[in-house]
Amino acid sequence: MGMHAYFKSLSDLEKIYRCPGKFKYEEHSVAEHSFKVTKIAQFLGTVEELNGNEVNWKALYEKALNHDYSEIFIGDIKTPVKYADPDLRERLAHVEETMTHHFIEEEIPEQFRAIYYDRLKEGKDGTLEGKILSVADKVDLLYESFGEIQKGNPERLFTEIYQESLDTILEFKELASVQYFLTEILPDLLSGEFTNQEELEKLSEKILKRHKIEQTFALDE
Repeated sequence: MGMHAYFKSLSDLEKIYRCPGKFKYEEHSVAEHSFKVTKIAQFLGTVEELNGNEVNWKALYEKALNHDYSEIFIGDIKTPVKYADPDLRERLAHVEETMTHHFIEEEIPEQFRAIYYDRLKEGKDGTLEGKILSVADKVDLLYESFGEIQKGNPERLFTEIYQESLDTILEFKELASVQYFLTEILPDLLSGEFTNQEELEKLSEKILKRHKIEQTFALDE
């Protein structure tokens, strides 16, 4: 028993690829995703802070870095599958939590266990930091799916993931960082020329309207 097992497990996260079983032009590991989510969360937290909101940076960084560690035990479950059935999602979360707790009990030295129970628990909660994590996680997923759509991947799954990601981001539209994402970042993402551009612009506008946000991405002629 010791931290060796935990350190060794971090390399395993480099070998767990997201959205398994589908053709992809570019693979993304859980380790890469965790790094990107942390960088995105850092920026979103900065926007919140500049808008007068107090950010607990220690909590935010720990939530972002550790949010998918439990996937080491059951792998990555495709987003549409995970969210299709609330009961399935709850049961998967329970399995992840149980296996994470077992790992901590078996491998983490006793004096650190309480710390790692807290660090490796579900980080998406009602705190500002938990909300930022929820948004950052979906921003990276949106970019991953967009990258496949942009390259012409024919799998409809990536359009579904894009839609689900944007829908979830908009559930937090009250956040200053989400407003910044919508007005400054999303239009840039949809600019330029790529496969299915018009379809993706219309889909994005439809999702925004459903959330009562009027915004158009049509490019100037």
